[in-house]
Amino acid sequence: MTSFPVRFGGAVCLVLVLTALFAPVLAPADPTAIDLTGRLSPPGAGHLLGRDALGRDILSRIVYGSRVSLEVGVITVAVSLVVGTAIGAVAGYRGGWADEVTMRVADVFLAFPGILLAIAVTAVLGPSLTNVILALCVMGWVGYARIARGQVLLARELSYVEAARSLGCSPARVLVRHVLPNVSAPLLVEATFGMATAIVAEAGLSFLGLGTQPPTPSWGAMLAEGRQFILQAPHLTLWPGAAILLTVLGINLLGDGLRDRISDGGARRSPKSRVDKIRTAGEKVAQTRPGSA
Repeated sequence: MTSFPVRFGGAVCLVLVLTALFAPVLAPADPTAIDLTGRLSPPGAGHLLGRDALGRDILSRIVYGSRVSLEVGVITVAVSLVVGTAIGAVAGYRGGWADEVTMRVADVFLAFPGILLAIAVTAVLGPSLTNVILALCVMGWVGYARIARGQVLLARELSYVEAARSLGCSPARVLVRHVLPNVSAPLLVEATFGMATAIVAEAGLSFLGLGTQPPTPSWGAMLAEGRQFILQAPHLTLWPGAAILLTVLGINLLGDGLRDRISDGGARRSPKSRVDKIRTAGEKVAQTRPGSA
């Protein structure tokens, strides 16, 4: 039975996705509309979460800010997962100098704190959402590469991989059809945590002015705009901070549940069935050869 934290995390992720998809419908006002007569207004009937220093509706800005967070998280994780898995899988399967070079390059990237490397990249390229995603991808592929390499090093010595090689399968076919499907579970778990990390990193870069630029709503930029009014109008920082907290907490809880579910399933899974399938395929091939009877 699924535990409450996992259900809570799944519900938060579902709400995040639906909010981002239907932001124009859910937002009660234009997130960029300025009304100085209502600046710093507290939460009320007309504006449920209040208004910021320029009189913009905070609820609408949080709703539209979810689009930025989801975009950064999904694109960063997708690119990092594909690139990192490909590099790590090839390095782990081939071994030798390819493995050594790949891991030394990964060590160089790991020598730098991730957020500092992202700040350096965005500072050089200029502040924009595209550069934030690029910066996060530059440092994000390393974790997936190391996980993929370690899993492939273990899987390539298993009997079903040896059986596939003995049937004459090419290295690429063995890696794609027989190895990667059986090492994908840890990568999927890492992807959930990577999305939470990307959302926090984007908020941090936007807080520093290196991410999304005004007037585009961003949770991190909203925190930066409201910090000077934290005593006068605490709702300016309370609501975007709560949005970041709930989103990251929900994704991490979902990742923990996914990890536990995969771990329980992996303990009961055996490669015997895959070996049997490959052996059966080999017997069929042998029977179709001339003179095999």
